[in-house]
Amino acid sequence: MKERVVSAAEIKDFGQRDESYFFDNKASGISGKSVQKIAVAFANADGGEFVVGIKDRKDEPNPEERWDGLATIEDLNFVFQNLVETQPQIPHQVELLKGTDGAVAARIYVEKSESVHRTSAGKVYVRKGAQSLPVTSNEDIRALYYAKGESSYEDTIVASAAAEDIFETNEMRSFLDDYSPATDPIDFTINQNLVDRRSYEPLTVGVLLFSDNPVPLLPRRCGIKITRYETDLEIPEREHLKDQHTIEGPLYRQIHLAAEKITEMMEAVRVMSATGLVAAKYPPETIWEILVNAVIHRDYSISDDIHVLVFNNRIEIISPGRLPGYVTVDNILDSRFSRNSKIVRTLNKYKDAPNRDMGEGLNTAFQRMEEFQLEKPRITEKHNTVCVVIPHTPLASPQERVMEYLEVNDTIKNRQGREITGIKSENTMKRVFYDLRDKDMIEPVYSENGNRIVAWKKRET
Repeated sequence: MKERVVSAAEIKDFGQRDESYFFDNKASGISGKSVQKIAVAFANADGGEFVVGIKDRKDEPNPEERWDGLATIEDLNFVFQNLVETQPQIPHQVELLKGTDGAVAARIYVEKSESVHRTSAGKVYVRKGAQSLPVTSNEDIRALYYAKGESSYEDTIVASAAAEDIFETNEMRSFLDDYSPATDPIDFTINQNLVDRRSYEPLTVGVLLFSDNPVPLLPRRCGIKITRYETDLEIPEREHLKDQHTIEGPLYRQIHLAAEKITEMMEAVRVMSATGLVAAKYPPETIWEILVNAVIHRDYSISDDIHVLVFNNRIEIISPGRLPGYVTVDNILDSRFSRNSKIVRTLNKYKDAPNRDMGEGLNTAFQRMEEFQLEKPRITEKHNTVCVVIPHTPLASPQERVMEYLEVNDTIKNRQGREITGIKSENTMKRVFYDLRDKDMIEPVYSENGNRIVAWKKRET
């Protein structure tokens, strides 16, 4: 447990900080029950920190007067005791803050956890905005377990399906034709836990993998929707919608059919280059690995398809559900956590396994983008989804792209500059031109009356 002295400026800063999704503060009179509530809420969300020993602004308007430390460290024991009584114990660290008046406050850092945590009274909370809200319904608590990856929707029983919907299918026959050692479909289904071992009712994992048509059997949408927008706008208009396809069927077929359809759509995409419009080229391994990752790691408890959006300047792959367990956007390339372990394991048994390089797929995707001299993919969590953007933006600097363009073209306009560099702002593009002008590399081309710049050209020597 670390201890340090904080200055008056730091105390004021703590008092001025707004409570948020990642931060909270409480007066020293907080109850042990409230300590558990805040800690559990942070652990069940994305982590955060809170300070015990700072008054709320509604109780003390002046930030400099909000410091509310306790006389001794022992007076904070109730905080530490309540933190270890959560079920299971939340992952946390404590920093003791000693004010200029000698009083002590506790700063608690709570980690995002792969478990669902409860207070000692068995209550579940989750952080939403600046509030720690209770999760009361069994359905919502179950959804939190799925989101954490502590349990998986792939293990739920599909009451509308019969065992024959798994082992008497074309997909199962095709799979077992290449499977070694040779095995009976019923034995394979039971041994791989694709059905409930007592009732032989199919599990969701078995239906997703081996039903020839899972959609009528499952109460959730579980396909891949591919949409082509003929624009590079961040938020496309309806008029930009050019084509749309929905891919359904067993997961192995979904992956292959979706990859083929994306490739087909991309063949018609053109991007501006130094030599004019050319076909947009992405590393095929990047698209494949990110698509596979979306299929095997999505949250199947959420009734939605995976969405693949093909734009003029990027591809977006959006999968339902947040990142599971301890995986975050920052550590995703180094972390290994499987929400749907049976899906991952069984797909890897195919002769031509889509996830052959288990655990290395995303790293491969990023490496191939670098080899193609394109910016690396961007991964974000949006609401209850994970979005991966595969940009068609060259790694070369905007200045290099402009000079490359002027090697084969006499002039360049602002619009053309934005197209070849991926810059969206007209003013930002102007600054690139001004930078090159100041380096004596380009010069302006003026309108006929000479009162405005209409283009730029290489500086004459």
